[in-house]
Amino acid sequence: MTKTPIRVAVTGAAGQIGYALLPRIASGAMFGPDQPVYLNLIEIPDEKAMSALKGVAMELDDCAFPLLQGMVLTSDLNTGFKDVNWALLIGSRPRGPGMERNDLIKINGPIFTGQGRAINDHAAKDVRVAVVGNPCNTNALIAMHSAKDLPKQRFTALTRLDQNRAQSQLAQKAGRPITAVQNTLIWGNHSATQVPDYFNTTIDGKSAADVIQDKAWLQGDFFKTVQQRGAAIIAARGASSAFSAANALVDHVRDLVNPTPKGEWRSVCVVSDGSYKTTEGLISSFPIRSDGKGGWEIVQGLTVQPFIQEKISATVKELEQERAVVADLLR
Repeated sequence: MTKTPIRVAVTGAAGQIGYALLPRIASGAMFGPDQPVYLNLIEIPDEKAMSALKGVAMELDDCAFPLLQGMVLTSDLNTGFKDVNWALLIGSRPRGPGMERNDLIKINGPIFTGQGRAINDHAAKDVRVAVVGNPCNTNALIAMHSAKDLPKQRFTALTRLDQNRAQSQLAQKAGRPITAVQNTLIWGNHSATQVPDYFNTTIDGKSAADVIQDKAWLQGDFFKTVQQRGAAIIAARGASSAFSAANALVDHVRDLVNPTPKGEWRSVCVVSDGSYKTTEGLISSFPIRSDGKGGWEIVQGLTVQPFIQEKISATVKELEQERAVVADLLR
């Protein structure tokens, strides 16, 4: 029996991440090879942006994806989020020269207020939201608070890219294939304070800390590489991560729509319930297990080493500071 199509909204759909992402959704990579989709493609109300969006839609047509049932192209949020089952919030204002992180938070805040309200008022009742636009944790927090009628558990933000980056670095250092590295874990904020937990990550079933017996590297270059990878890519290619971010978003959604294999977890930014000394109500990255039916839970009982706990405390403090900056948008 043919599955009922789902409707997916993508903001910033004509941007670099959107351009890399949309064929993956339409081909079945995100929701499965037998899941038909409609795409609601949202861009800013600008002639150049909307023209670029039209070109992206033309290319999607030219791919003749069997699963793609139709598209809506719009700059109107109410139209763009109407009846959507998934809202992928990619579009946001990038940080400009000389701009501080708090400046970026203040600029992007109202964008996610409007998107949260439109999702609340017009999306399908089972809508789930994934935020990519940075600072994604706090943008997700704003959208969540703006969608008063939706369960807070519906809102997530992306640290799957950081998980993938950490997994790759550990595999290379250990001289093992990517598949040997399991349960790669990121705590906290998607920022330079994020915490890649090498102790709870495993390589061939053993703690990465036991396999890679180089504490200086684990606490030094490994941390620095994962935390600053985005900036390094910008420096190298003159633009921010695009296809790796799109790939991570595919992984992120797939992690949530499918049951997590037994004994495993994934890194996802979700609303904190106070676990692992993370302030309740913040959007922070945790080890998450999905039931594949729309529900998820934070994995409990992990041992947190003193060095890792110290770093978690720092990233939580940063999230608290970011929340204070946008406090007027959370009422």
